[in-house]
Amino acid sequence: QVQLVESGGGLVQAGVSLRLSCAASGRSFSIYGMGWFRQAPGKEREFVAAISRSGGSTYYAESVRGRFTISRDNAKNTVYLQMNSLKPEDTAVYYCAADTNIGRINAAPRTPAAYDYWGQGTQVTVSS
Repeated sequence: QVQLVESGGGLVQAGVSLRLSCAASGRSFSIYGMGWFRQAPGKEREFVAAISRSGGSTYYAESVRGRFTISRDNAKNTVYLQMNSLKPEDTAVYYCAADTNIGRINAAPRTPAAYDYWGQGTQVTVSS
């Protein structure tokens, strides 16, 4: 089992930055790719960013590319999402996810179905 706990969300004004963190515990050594997803009210959960185990591969949704940066510290079992130039449309609950499928050891999946474990989410609200 893997437990994921997100932190760092909050209420901010447009244009500022936030950094989300996701700490993994339990069988964290079995985690390969990690991702961030978000879900706004009345909308489906959508992909934001993903990173491979080594950090060598990263992917971003078009809507956040150039503003958000995903990174990870495997020694701390933590993945981060640095969010700059926040916009009101970034308002959502942000979830981190972990992929423990050994067949995707070097992957950074962009689909929710690839992830086995999810955090409880952290709210990010951006006011205009």
